[in-house]
Amino acid sequence: MREPAESPNAGVPDWHGIAPNRYNPHAWIVGEPEIGEGVWIGAFTVIDGSGGLVIGDGCDISAGVQIYTHSTVERCLSERARDIRRAPTTIGSNVHIGANAVVLMGADIGHHSVVAAGAVVTENTVAPPYSVLRGVPARVHPEAARRFVD
Repeated sequence: MREPAESPNAGVPDWHGIAPNRYNPHAWIVGEPEIGEGVWIGAFTVIDGSGGLVIGDGCDISAGVQIYTHSTVERCLSERARDIRRAPTTIGSNVHIGANAVVLMGADIGHHSVVAAGAVVTENTVAPPYSVLRGVPARVHPEAARRFVD
């Protein structure tokens, strides 16, 4: 991750509890995600890079989006006998993720795709470039994003 010239979190009080980042003072970024050039991240987002996260250049990640690379379900249900599961997640370049969408671990979203507002992209979903992902759970509509550029 490149360093900002000036922290966008200047003046944010200590009680805020969110680690400073170069995108938005109200975005929670954990782990060490690889985030490309020209990425915009909105407020009230959770960007979890603990299991490996790559976000390509030029992406827009709208307010309220949650991107996870881990799951604590097995750890919780096994009364802590199992570990936290992690899987890398990849978001290609120039992907738009709409407000309040959720992307779960292991997803691979191709470049120039659109994740609709409120969509839930389930574990290990693979979407080719120029896909639209919409719904709960999100269905992949290959080539549907081409209408935005043709």
